[in-house]
Formats: sequence, C-alpha cells, structure tokens
Amino acid sequence: MTPAPQDAGRADARRNRRKALAAASQALDEHGPDLSLDAIARQAGVGAGTVYRHFPSKEILLEAVLVQQVDDLVETARQWEARSDPAAAFFGFLLEVVETSHGRNHACDALTTRTTWPRPLLVASTRRFRQALDQLLRAAQQAGGVRTDVTMDDVAAFTVGCATIRAAHRDRNGGTRMVRLALESLRASSFVTEGRGFRYSPRAPHGASRCEECGVRLKTRSTGRPARYCGATCRQRAHRRRLGTATRS
Repeated sequence: MTPAPQDAGRADARRNRRKALAAASQALDEHGPDLSLDAIARQAGVGAGTVYRHFPSKEILLEAVLVQQVDDLVETARQWEARSDPAAAFFGFLLEVVETSHGRNHACDALTTRTTWPRPLLVASTRRFRQALDQLLRAAQQAGGVRTDVTMDDVAAFTVGCATIRAAHRDRNGGTRMVRLALESLRASSFVTEGRGFRYSPRAPHGASRCEECGVRLKTRSTGRPARYCGATCRQRAHRRRLGTATRS
C-alpha cells in the first residue's frame, strides 16, 4: 500500500531532523557550541531552510542535541537494568557514561557552564537521567552491591571525576583500569570481601562485546566463539582471579 503524501512528508521531515541532529552532534563534539546552521545543513545533506524550519536558532539546535545525548543515556540505563543484576547494571552503566563522555568535553561544558542553560526541554531530559540513575543506585544498594551511604549527588560528582581520569590517561586501557579502581570504592564491603571483581557485563547494551576484565570494546569475530578478553594479559588476570576464588572457597 502506497503511503499517503502527507505521511510521506512527515517521514521525510523526521528523517531530515535526525540528519540535522546527527550532524550537529558531531560538530559539537569536534568544534564546540558555536554551531553554524548553514554548515550543519551542508554536513547533513539537507537544505538550510529545512534546518531552520526545525531549529529556528542555534540555541534551539544546541539544546536539541544535548537533549538527544542525555536521552540516549537514559535509554542505556534502562537497557542495563533490563539485562543485568542490580550491581552489574549500576556499575556497567557508570562505565558506559564515562566511555560515552570521552570526546564530548564541549557538550559537558555546554551543560554546566553556559549562562543560557538550563532550558525547559533540557531540564526535563536531565531530570529523566537523574531518575534513571537513582533507580539503578537504589536497586544496587538494596541488593547489597553498593554502599548505603552513597547518595545521588555523590554518584553524579564521582562520575564526572571518573570521566576526568579517563580523559587524562594517555592509554585507553589504562584509563579504563583506573576508572574501574575508582569505582571499586563505591562497592559494599560484602562484595569486596567475597572477591567479586568489577567487570563489564560480557555483552554490553547495543550488542557491543566488551572484555570481561578491563571493559574495552572487542572486535567482532565473523567465525568461531565470541572473544571474552582483549588479550593475554586480561585472560591471565581473570584466570588468577578464578584460582584465588577457588582457593578461598
């Protein structure tokens, strides 16, 4: 059945809006908040009038980009909650936030330092993010996986600090390892004494495979069994942990 012209027009409008948002998000990450709507239109492959129709000003476009990025994190939180136990979901999501924030310094600055913020749509999006994070935190605490004296404000500040650690480390694997060590301080003492090391879930949201030991993304194999570790070092580290757990038991 052929779509009605009106439906086809709406589909085109939604598609063009997504293209403009994707181009603006890339431009924000690479060049900062001084977005040019004409440049965004060229990069998106749409007419300038199309961009102006959806986003009449640079500020409106910038807000839409930030809302999209924050809402993507909210969806990521829900995916972690749906597919992992409470503690793994909480820590896995925090690592996902830290990983996602890498290379998005301009977006973080726009969220925290620009005097024109907050705006209504961004306020609502940020509230959804805090609610999703708070839900993960409370569930992890109730499950005994996170210290009960940790608050939402603690987690928010801690995540910003971890993102700084991640960005300051020259080696990606080393940066991830340092973030893991920092996040260990949020664990409840029972999880630490039981020898439960912090790891990514083997299958992260969006279907991306990660090393079970250090959390870095793994290359997808076209044949054979899926890889569990990024290399020999992480494989040996995991083997030593299993031996230590078996000895204690």
